[in-house]
Amino acid sequence: MRNEDSEAKVTDHFPEPLLAFDEGYTFLRLFDADKNSIYRKTNLYYPFSGRREWQLATWILCSGLSMEKINSFLTLEMIGDLPLSFHSARELQGQAELLSSSLRWKSQVIPTSHPTKSPAVLYWQDLLECIATIFNHPLFHNRIDYTPHKVYSTAQKLSRIYTDWMTGDHAWEMQSALPRGATLLGTILSSDKTCITALSGDRVAHPLLISLTNIHMATRLKSSSNAFLLTALLPVTKFVHKNKRMKGMLQDRLVHHCLNIVLQPLKLAAQSGVMVSDPIGRSCYCFTVLTSYIADTPEATMLACVGGKTSLITMAMYKQFGDAFQHKPRTRSKTLEQLEIIHSCAHPDDLKEFFHEAQKFRLNGVDKPIWWDWLLVEPSWFFTPQSLHHIHKKFWDHDAQWIILAVGGSEVDFRFSIIQPTTGYRHFYSGISKLKQVTGHCHRDVQRSIITVSVDAAPPGVIVAVCVLMHFNYLVQSLCIDDKDLSHIAAALDEFHANKQSIIAAGVRQGKGGKTIDNWQIPKLELMQSIVTSIHNSGVIAQWSADVTEHAHITKVKDPIGLTQTPPTSRDVFSHATAILREKSVTFAYFRGYTTLNSNWLPGLLSSSRSPGQPRPITDYFSIVKILQAKKVGSVPFPLHSFVVGRTALNLAYDPSIKHATVDEIAIMFGLPDLRPAIADFLHREATYGNHIHSIGGPRRAVHGTELPFDKVQVWFKIRLQETKFHNPHNIRRAQTLNCAPPSEPWTLGHYDPVIIQTSSGHSIAQIRLVIRPLGRSGTQWAWDDQYLTYVQRFDISSKHNPTTQLHTLKRAKCSNGTWMGNIIPVSQLQAPVHLVPHFGATADTRLTAYNSMEHTREFWLNYFWDKHSFFALSE
Repeated sequence: MRNEDSEAKVTDHFPEPLLAFDEGYTFLRLFDADKNSIYRKTNLYYPFSGRREWQLATWILCSGLSMEKINSFLTLEMIGDLPLSFHSARELQGQAELLSSSLRWKSQVIPTSHPTKSPAVLYWQDLLECIATIFNHPLFHNRIDYTPHKVYSTAQKLSRIYTDWMTGDHAWEMQSALPRGATLLGTILSSDKTCITALSGDRVAHPLLISLTNIHMATRLKSSSNAFLLTALLPVTKFVHKNKRMKGMLQDRLVHHCLNIVLQPLKLAAQSGVMVSDPIGRSCYCFTVLTSYIADTPEATMLACVGGKTSLITMAMYKQFGDAFQHKPRTRSKTLEQLEIIHSCAHPDDLKEFFHEAQKFRLNGVDKPIWWDWLLVEPSWFFTPQSLHHIHKKFWDHDAQWIILAVGGSEVDFRFSIIQPTTGYRHFYSGISKLKQVTGHCHRDVQRSIITVSVDAAPPGVIVAVCVLMHFNYLVQSLCIDDKDLSHIAAALDEFHANKQSIIAAGVRQGKGGKTIDNWQIPKLELMQSIVTSIHNSGVIAQWSADVTEHAHITKVKDPIGLTQTPPTSRDVFSHATAILREKSVTFAYFRGYTTLNSNWLPGLLSSSRSPGQPRPITDYFSIVKILQAKKVGSVPFPLHSFVVGRTALNLAYDPSIKHATVDEIAIMFGLPDLRPAIADFLHREATYGNHIHSIGGPRRAVHGTELPFDKVQVWFKIRLQETKFHNPHNIRRAQTLNCAPPSEPWTLGHYDPVIIQTSSGHSIAQIRLVIRPLGRSGTQWAWDDQYLTYVQRFDISSKHNPTTQLHTLKRAKCSNGTWMGNIIPVSQLQAPVHLVPHFGATADTRLTAYNSMEHTREFWLNYFWDKHSFFALSE
């Protein structure tokens, strides 16, 4: 893995230039063509009376309130005094209907050859219009790739770099098959059955989302970008049939039939092309191809038309899932050839006979797949790997269970419970072995520590196998991968296969009821063999994040349907929901964009840093520091409590935890008897060598009664560190809070976090014990008014790796008298948070708790699995 800016990259663009014509339309021009645009010349917010009424209307309709509660809100006396143009939920929705939108919902009752319990109703929008809407939106100006390109790490072009889809081989191959100057629009589809309401008979929706791979990955993966549009609600209908398998086949056929209806405009555009306007109004000759279909494994298997226990990517069957090599791809032509043979032997209406013939080829009985007539589309290409289902869920279902069984559930639970909690990260106070309803976020949280927790308690062979899988999991999630990295990924998977028999030998590969399994019939294990090939062809797998689409299912389906309390006996819940969906997910987004652009506030629209799963936007301390430094002296409090050192921003609260106390009082409170001589030694080094990087160690020269040029200090119990991302220094990470609080309940020994610090010899790892600011004596000039100091205690890092996991061991550094070695250094030498896990041994000491394990342990594991940033930085 490498930082994007670490070397001079070379890019080869597709040789044929893009042809674009100045005959298109822009977002604003389209909106101004609306029949109500004449009213907006005098009132930008028509049909609302002004900006304030528009803000209120937007808040109400996007708040999740039911129609009844909206009416109740509008009847409040305070609200009634406002000069509103609407006085009921129905009037408000009527005005929302006047807002311009080029997207309109359609519905159709789908005839079925067999009876169903309820009509099969398909709701959808024109997918070509959805694509045009996304491609034309001004939010994506300068955030769209128009042509494929190959990126190399050096001018010699010895190593390719893969990021977005346009950097892979498939984009180049598809572009070569299109007319000269055409624009390749890579379509992303995603579908997932979603339980939408428990109040209306546990109804289930089957939404279809659409986006474009042309949009830069960093933009597309932000939920605030609204890069995914809800484009269809597929019917979820139960068939009436005695045979359970036949009911399943009929439901699969219905999904394919509906998708064939919905996708027809994109298929035609893939054949003949279509003119679509980009964000700046240029008309491009576009061809729409399916580049990725994001779905969980059962749904992807159904869409690939294969039966159970069969690979949807290759020709492998379940007995071959554990093979240490990739099988031949399951091509479209091969599956269509098999379907042709099946058709020659049985008619699709003869369900049992058709299914019987399909089983001979391990197919599921669907007679007309969605991809059968879509040019340049290959199922083995567009079923791209994605982290949630193929990495995280596989980890929890298998890797984690092997470790739990190898170490023992109660022992694993205890070890997880006594790791020192880290602010902002989940802590498993009750362990992990009995977790219920485990989500993708929980999978990630368990991955952070499971290796370091179990390394000294599980059989070495099991640890080796799970550890190399963990390496594989982290490596494939990188946002920037080159050919060298791909070789490491392949090597990690090969090493797992070389050690996997240790898992069976230890008896920890078990099924339901604790029955030992002696095979490797794991579908996701077979899918992992295709990841390296997928990165070569389609770019990194991080861009196919199901987190984004699942977040969109909530915001575009679950939440909007929650606006209604339609009883089950009234008209179908979907028909009511689709109108609400349109206003919420499309029309309001359009109108917000229109008013934003006309208000010349586009930069604010583009500045959000929120991503799926984040409860709030990331605070950017780098930008805050720039703003504060640009202010006039005296206009902001001094000294500044936020500052930047290299690629690290540091922030202290403006109000210290202790506003003033003597040095000796703080020494007693924090249990630091050498605090005064440590400060004196620091000041001596500063006076002797000037402003330089301080080390931690060496003899203490000052004595305990040393006079200091100040008497009192301010103290902070917390400090925030914010870094830039490893692969892209232009993007920031969420700030991490580091604690350095004195003893209190329940932290009876204090709460002190570890950190990476810069030293004169490079970097070291230490524990923050104290953060102070000296206060000069009254009436005297003091050169350290704007300086913050920290007392840290050093760890010594072993030069040898653990042979099983390659983890480093750390020990507390000690002085000659046996006390822990510590020094005062400037806060500016703090570089990054780090995670340490106690070395528990074969059995963890039962006296340890989450609040004392760091203080009572002398040896630790350096946990580079804590997060992907730590992994890429520390595992180098």
